[in-house]
Amino acid sequence: RHTVSEWSSNNQHLSAEAQHQRCVSAAIRQDGRTLRNETSCKQTVWDESDSSRRLSDRIWDVGRWKDVLESCAQKVDEEMEALTLSKQQTEQNLAATAVPLDVSTECLTLRDGRRGFELVVDPVEEQLKKEVELIERVQQVLQQNVDKTFEQLVLQEARHQLTSDLQNKMDALDVDMSCLSLTIKSPHISLKTNPTRISSSPQEWLQFSQYNVSRAHEAMQVSQQMREDMSLTRAQLQNELETQRRATEFSLRKRNHQEEQARDELEWQIRTQTENEMSEMERDISSLDADLQAKTANLKLAHTRLETRTTRPGMDLCRDEVQLGLVSEVQQLEATITALKQKISEARNSLQKMKLHHSRMLQDLSRKQESLSLEQRSLNTRNRLASTSSTNKTPALVVPLMNSSG
Repeated sequence: RHTVSEWSSNNQHLSAEAQHQRCVSAAIRQDGRTLRNETSCKQTVWDESDSSRRLSDRIWDVGRWKDVLESCAQKVDEEMEALTLSKQQTEQNLAATAVPLDVSTECLTLRDGRRGFELVVDPVEEQLKKEVELIERVQQVLQQNVDKTFEQLVLQEARHQLTSDLQNKMDALDVDMSCLSLTIKSPHISLKTNPTRISSSPQEWLQFSQYNVSRAHEAMQVSQQMREDMSLTRAQLQNELETQRRATEFSLRKRNHQEEQARDELEWQIRTQTENEMSEMERDISSLDADLQAKTANLKLAHTRLETRTTRPGMDLCRDEVQLGLVSEVQQLEATITALKQKISEARNSLQKMKLHHSRMLQDLSRKQESLSLEQRSLNTRNRLASTSSTNKTPALVVPLMNSSG
């Protein structure tokens, strides 16, 4: 059994321990109430409000970058359409060089049909060959420009990257706006496993969008420079073609005028001079033949008289004045006949040469007429260039374009 003092001590100990536990419990309850008040009225509400504010700021930031990406993508689309239109214009210019090349080649082929001395290497042929070389060079340059536009894949890649980033921004906006609309009373909230996992930092996110925009701007600058170069090249080549076309046509008209003058001069030489001279020569040969016949008759008379007087008898067969006169007459007639024969021979040789030259001139006239006909055909052929140039001045039809986004 315990003593009274032990009993009293135990009672006092129990009372003191109860008092201590009550004090501790009261302190804990007060701290709990304080913690509840602080977290309910201050920290929790503040954190939730701060998170909502951060979500709103993030939504504004993402929305701003979405607008930047949309604007940049629209500019890229416009640049792609402009580049496509420039490529189509270059292709049209390339296709338009087919007719001038055919015309120049046809003119060269036509002029190869000239014959004889008409087949000359004149300025027209030189200009036509220069024109063919120029057109072939123009075709090569234009084809290179068209190929460059096909190789401009950076703009399409930048457009694709912008589209992908823009889609990500729109999806992120939807996610953040959905998060902003959630409250503690929302039915779909719950505890999740490892909800704090994140793949990239805000700096990486910002650098990624900035890189996409800067890359798109660089690609647009390259495309704009390419379009300017293509436009300048088209204008320069068009001026060169027009200048060469005018030079060729001027040489062709000048050569055509020279050939007309040469043909008219040759016709005048043939009709007015040579044929008249041949007629005069034929008349003179006829006159010489008549004189020769007359002198031959006189010679026959003189020969007959001399032969008849040889029958005189005896001493009457003497060289009297009659004999001397007849001999002198015969010598004179023979000299005259010889001179007439020589002159007739010279005249006939000259007439034969004139006839031969006349035939050559007629042949040359025929060739000149053929050459002039070929020049006229060449001029008529080049009229196709004038019709083509007038057609090209009409405004081009608007062609619906399609970019990479459809």
